[in-house]
Amino acid sequence: MEMTGELLRLGFDFRDWGWAEAFLKGMAKPMAALAVVAMAVTLSRMQKLGIEGEMMYSISRGFVQLSLIGFVLQFIFNQENVAWIILAYLFMVSVAGYTAGQRAKQVPRGKLVAGASILSGTSLTILLLILLRVFPFTPRYIIPVAGMMVGNSMTVTGVTMKRLRDDIKAQSSLVETALALGATPRQATIQQVKRALVIALSPVLDNAKTVGLISLPGAMTGLIMGGASPLEAIQLQIVVMNMTIGASTVSSIMSTYLCWPAFFTPAYQLDAKVFSN
Repeated sequence: MEMTGELLRLGFDFRDWGWAEAFLKGMAKPMAALAVVAMAVTLSRMQKLGIEGEMMYSISRGFVQLSLIGFVLQFIFNQENVAWIILAYLFMVSVAGYTAGQRAKQVPRGKLVAGASILSGTSLTILLLILLRVFPFTPRYIIPVAGMMVGNSMTVTGVTMKRLRDDIKAQSSLVETALALGATPRQATIQQVKRALVIALSPVLDNAKTVGLISLPGAMTGLIMGGASPLEAIQLQIVVMNMTIGASTVSSIMSTYLCWPAFFTPAYQLDAKVFSN
């Protein structure tokens, strides 16, 4: 009885199957949109690309994941406990850190470095937004905002780490010469660090330059389709653009500080094991 009462309080009355009926009715349009996936599968088969199975698996997995996360978010949005916000945020950071670390497999402790970098960049940005009263500290605002920042930081951090390691390997002779002349590891790799950061952050900056001219971003489009005025949608999109640049920049810079020490031995020499492959 206590469990039933708790579910009722949270808005999940499973004794009344009206919620299921409403959910299934709402899925009519997403199911109809599968027609474009069928078109893609058909074209793939005609061109003998061999990715039809991966297409169907990807869309099926995305369908299941989004359906489940919808119920999870509905549950969390009805909570008044701050712990649920923190748990959801840490879960996103953990998945993002693992994914970014997979991109930079040859960086020692890459998943841990990526996770810590993403955590530092996004948490600092969220804190500033809350202190400036841009967003209230509620699940309905913080979780979607954190998701956008974590997603962008994940991509930028993964590219930064991989590019930095590859550039140091390609220019190992220059780095070793600088070390031999008395430079610290950071000084010896400063050009590689700058190049990795510029390459990783360029897509984020290019997107900010062309936002609204080439395409309408997801947050803005969602608000307009949901009935909000274009002016309100633009205001939110500007906030999203600003916080994305801030979180991505902090995360990528932090990743260089956390991963470059693993490239060197205690004697300030390039670690041959890291650059052997």
